[in-house]
Amino acid sequence: MNTMAIPAGIAELEDEMIALRRRIHAQPELAYEEFATGDLVAERLQEWGYTVHRGLGQTGVVGQLKVGNGTRKLGLRADMDALPIHETTGLPYASTVPGKMHACGHDGHTAILLAAAKHLAQEKSFDGTLNLIFQPAEEGQAGAKKMLEDGLFDKFPCDAVFAMHNMPGFPTGKFGFLPGSFMASSDTVIIKVTGRGGHGAVPHKAVDPVVVCAQIVLALQSIVSRNIAPLDMAIITVGAIHAGEAPNVIPETAEMRLSVRALKPEVRDYLQERITAVACGQAAVFGARAHVDYQRRYPVLVNDAQMTGLARQVALDWLGEDGLIADMQPLTGSEDFAFLLERCPGSYLIIGNGDGEGGCMVHNPGYDFNDDCLATGAAYWVRLAQTFLV
Repeated sequence: MNTMAIPAGIAELEDEMIALRRRIHAQPELAYEEFATGDLVAERLQEWGYTVHRGLGQTGVVGQLKVGNGTRKLGLRADMDALPIHETTGLPYASTVPGKMHACGHDGHTAILLAAAKHLAQEKSFDGTLNLIFQPAEEGQAGAKKMLEDGLFDKFPCDAVFAMHNMPGFPTGKFGFLPGSFMASSDTVIIKVTGRGGHGAVPHKAVDPVVVCAQIVLALQSIVSRNIAPLDMAIITVGAIHAGEAPNVIPETAEMRLSVRALKPEVRDYLQERITAVACGQAAVFGARAHVDYQRRYPVLVNDAQMTGLARQVALDWLGEDGLIADMQPLTGSEDFAFLLERCPGSYLIIGNGDGEGGCMVHNPGYDFNDDCLATGAAYWVRLAQTFLV
C-alpha cells in the first residue's frame, strides 16, 4: 500500500491505534461479555465528542456524531467479540486469558473504526449523521440480530450501512467488493435417531441407530450432487456423531450435528426440505425414527448493488485498480451483518490481511490481525463517510 495515500491525520494516529488494537487483543472477551472492550470504545468516543448509547445487544455500543445540516445518515459497523480458542502465537501482546483469543481480527476491526472515528471527529469533514456501531457476539451468537431486536435502526436510522472484515490470503490492504450474494447462510441441524438398543452379539434383536446415521451421512451427500443445480453452491457438513459408550452395546439413540450453507435463499430453503426428508426416510427404512431440529441461524449476506458500487468507487477513486482485489468471488463463510443488510441497504467488504507465506486463516490459534491494514482501513472509512455524507 502506498503510504502517500494515507491522510496525514490518519498516519499520525497509527501508533496510538496499533497500541489500542494490541491492548484489546491481549484482553479478549467472548460473545456478550465485551464489557471492558465496550468500556474502552465508549470512553474514547465520548472523549472525541460522540453521543454514546450502550446496551443494544446487551454489550453493544453506538456512537453518533452529527455535523452540519445534512439529512443523510450513515452506519459503519465493527464487531468486538473474540473466540474460545487458546492462542499459540507467542506474541508480546498475546491473549492473557487462557482459552480465549481474537482469532478473527475483531480487535483490528474495532481499532480501524475507532481510528476513523477520531479523525472524523477532529476534521468534521462531512455533512450529516454518522452512526458507528460496535457490535457484540458476531461469532455464532447473532449480536447483529440482537441489536436490531433492541431497536438499533429505530433509535439510529441509517440510509446505508457498511462493514469491513480482514481476510488472509489476499494482498495486504487491498479491498474486495461484490454485489449480490457475498457470504453464505449458516444453519445448524441436530438429527436425533432413535432405534432399539441391545446387545452387540444379537444385532438382529435391535435397531442400530449408528448404522442409520451412517446411511444418512451417505444419503445427505446426494442432496448436493443430485438435488442442487450444479452452478449453485451448497454445503452439508456432518461435523459430529455421538452414540453409545461400550463396543458391545447397541445404543438406543444417536445424534448427528450438521452445518449447512448456501449462497441463495431459495437453495437454503430447499436444503432444509431435503435434509429433513432424507433423514426421516433413511431412518424409516431401518425401522428407526429421526427427529430433525433445524436451526436457521445466519441468512445469506446480500450486498446491495448500488451501495456496493458506491463503496467500490470510493476505493477505486482513491487507490486505482491496483488497490482492489480483482475478480472477487463469494465466500462460503457466514456473517451476521446479513441481518442488518436485510433491514437496510449497504455492503460488506473485505480488506486483505496478507497473502505471504507463514500467514494463517482466521479461527486459527496462530492467527494475528495485520497492523499494516489499520491505517488503510481507517482511511477508507473516512473517505466513504466523506463521500456518502455530503
